Amino acid sequence: MAKPEFEIWDVHTHLSGVPGDTPEARLGKLLEYADRLGIAKLCVFMGMSFTYDPSPEVVRRENDEVLRALRHFPDRAFGFVYVNPRHTQASLDELNRCVRDGPMVGVKLWVAQRCHEPTLDPIVARATELKVPVLQHTWLKITGNLPGESMPEDMAQLAARHPHATIICAHTGGEWEGGIRAIRPYPHVYAELCGSDPTAGFTEMAVRELGAERVLYASDAGGRSFASQLAKVLGADIPTAAKRLILAGNAKRILQPILREKGIRL
Repeated sequence: MAKPEFEIWDVHTHLSGVPGDTPEARLGKLLEYADRLGIAKLCVFMGMSFTYDPSPEVVRRENDEVLRALRHFPDRAFGFVYVNPRHTQASLDELNRCVRDGPMVGVKLWVAQRCHEPTLDPIVARATELKVPVLQHTWLKITGNLPGESMPEDMAQLAARHPHATIICAHTGGEWEGGIRAIRPYPHVYAELCGSDPTAGFTEMAVRELGAERVLYASDAGGRSFASQLAKVLGADIPTAAKRLILAGNAKRILQPILREKGIRL
């Protein structure tokens, strides 16, 4: 088999929306799809179903589902710990359990609490101590956001308070032109391409305004297809060197400190 032109790491995938009765069956199906497109590594988070404002017990169950899936595919997938910042101590305990004492290599925040709120500060500070990135969902909906759903402007406030953190702006706010502008002043914040339709110009603008070193490929599978989201990068009018950074190089650089801590060589 010919070597793929690009190494590809996907920094945003889920067990939901994928066939299978167990976590490992669903991750196996995701990897089956990923193999068709030459995707080498997946970052996966949240469990087999989503809860908007989960209790600590639900969060732990969802993380246990991801941990179970990872045990079956340790060479192909990394996990990010899912936490709810409305439960500070439980979130810190879960971060320590899954990252410090477990195999996970990042933090996932969703829609329980807008990310400009100070309740996120202890979580981001602990993630920074552990040398792991924080991936925060952001979206701007014309129909109105969920009560705790973050916008890129919220992320800008969080980033200003945590200049030493590594923060991933998931979806770049959906309305990516505004999202790119909101995070542009913060070099430690990365634009993540997944979730929205593969509209021409998204990746080109991100590279132009942020630099290729601050842009990450992701799919949001199984909510979106790998192929439609890869099209944002492979079809973009940017240099080949920039595509290499976006598809894998940047993710590898971001994750290298925690992978080194865990004895994983790239």
